[in-house]
Amino acid sequence: MKRFPAGEGRGNGGDPTPDQPGIRIYAPPVYRHHKDGARWSKRPGDTPNAAYACICGQTRMATGSHAVAALVADYDAHKAACSGALARLPEGRTAA
Repeated sequence: MKRFPAGEGRGNGGDPTPDQPGIRIYAPPVYRHHKDGARWSKRPGDTPNAAYACICGQTRMATGSHAVAALVADYDAHKAACSGALARLPEGRTAA
């Protein structure tokens, strides 16, 4: 059994949408060879990225470890405050 079938898990999986809300975080591990003599690898891993979407229509994306951490905090705050109602655009006379 493949761990990530069809290329999933490499940061290229589908981002969440308002139709399929949620959060996707890709934070790759840093691998090292067991014979390299270092306790921790000094080789950088791939750049982490994340995206979220809410049923109200709000979407956000972030790239980089600090931006991804901020996006996760923003997602938690938005989830706590969001009523789930769609953001409606003004129509007719109220739009003018």
